[in-house]
Amino acid sequence: MTLRLFLTVLIGTNIISAATDPAITKQDREQAVQLMTSSAQSYLDALKDVTEEQWKWKPTPERWSVGEVAEHIALAEPHLFAKVTMAVNSPANPEWEAKTKGKLEMLASVMPNRLGKAKSPLEIEPTGTLTKAEVIAIFEKGRVASNRFIAETNVAWKERTAEHPFAMFNTLNAQQWFLYIPWHTMRHLKQIAEVKATAGYPK
Repeated sequence: MTLRLFLTVLIGTNIISAATDPAITKQDREQAVQLMTSSAQSYLDALKDVTEEQWKWKPTPERWSVGEVAEHIALAEPHLFAKVTMAVNSPANPEWEAKTKGKLEMLASVMPNRLGKAKSPLEIEPTGTLTKAEVIAIFEKGRVASNRFIAETNVAWKERTAEHPFAMFNTLNAQQWFLYIPWHTMRHLKQIAEVKATAGYPK
């Protein structure tokens, strides 16, 4: 799918919100809930039948196993939600429109489609020592706070911002940080699929 077609689909499904009113809308909330729900189910489905041997198998010593990718996803969620919290607890950014314009579209393209690569921060690097049950428990615990937030918040989330450490993103608003969570999950589920499709993956 081309980027132009991808953005056309997004516009058609109303994922891109007009950046004129900073308030969270009913559509914003419904779309965020849908992304959180579908990405969580896809995560659990991807791990459901993974055996212990498959969990630990690495395509090469330098690449992550299915278990390590799953662990990274689980560890990243609280850190990403902390950025949402940081943003909503900050004063409204008077330059929010200019600084965040077009970034929802960019994230929607780059993140779930696994475009570009970046080094993960050390604190969310997987250890490779956790069991599947332990990783899933961490993931589900992390989703509790984010799911409660999107169900209950009425904050004007588009005008509240926090900085991203990667220069290509820089300032993101709370809506963009929140949708980063399921899109990050979707991004790394593609990585899990790549590991499973690699020659030598245990059957």
